[in-house]
Amino acid sequence: MEALRWEKRPELRRPVLVCAFKGWNDAAESATGAIEFLAREWDSTRLASIDPDEFFDFQVTRPTVRLTEGQTREIVWPEVVLWEASPEGGARDLALLSGAEPNLRWRNFCGTIISAARDIGAEMVVTLGALLADVPHTRPVQITGIAGDPALVERFGFSQTRYEGPTGIVGVLHDACMRAGLPCISLWAPVPHYVAAVPSPKASLALLQMLEGVTDVHIDVSQLERAAVEYEERLDEAVANEPEVKSLVERLEQQMDQNEVSFGDLPSGDSIARDFQRFLREQGPSGEK
Repeated sequence: MEALRWEKRPELRRPVLVCAFKGWNDAAESATGAIEFLAREWDSTRLASIDPDEFFDFQVTRPTVRLTEGQTREIVWPEVVLWEASPEGGARDLALLSGAEPNLRWRNFCGTIISAARDIGAEMVVTLGALLADVPHTRPVQITGIAGDPALVERFGFSQTRYEGPTGIVGVLHDACMRAGLPCISLWAPVPHYVAAVPSPKASLALLQMLEGVTDVHIDVSQLERAAVEYEERLDEAVANEPEVKSLVERLEQQMDQNEVSFGDLPSGDSIARDFQRFLREQGPSGEK
């Protein structure tokens, strides 16, 4: 049985496949939040899903139970879903793929995605990711772009990455696309480490603005812009009530403004993050206790 289960065979115009995965590659749900925003904004329809039995350890990524109509129990399995998105007035369509980072057989998983990309005639694959970093929430989100093709690096002004170390499924998929000769771009947003548990519409917004540039597809992000303003205002209020966090943010602002990279003299990010996230939870969704 094939791992990819088609529900509808699409006819897409010069499509770009955009991918994001929950987990280590998705700080503050920024990457998957961007995909979910697009799926809602464009009223996307499902095209296919990937069989979870092939790629998930259900003792690690567990299925959940939900009630339908208040009575019937239903098992919800981890999903990786492919959607079709057709922006109005655009010259191309997007295919959106999102789900949990798999636990098993990453090379086969990436091969399945590449096969899907070729089936729909994708001209390019764009992966979205987000990572925790020593950045303040008060400054613009600076997206890092990575491309396997030197022509794409030059075209979009991407810098060459020097990162060495552990990677997630986004990095593995990007490498698999390059080896398969499929043009691929990887976009990464930094998220303040001291607010990792709070979803970041600001980072999602920055990813979509860069995605708009590399795909030449117009994206109406006005709703996300309002959410980003509210996000920053809420964090400003919370920081004002936490002197240690306020001091950290001021130092991060200074470091960024001076383009310095040494953060060794800052307070422990892990200890501050625990207290700050507790504070935000106590405020509730509206910022009031």
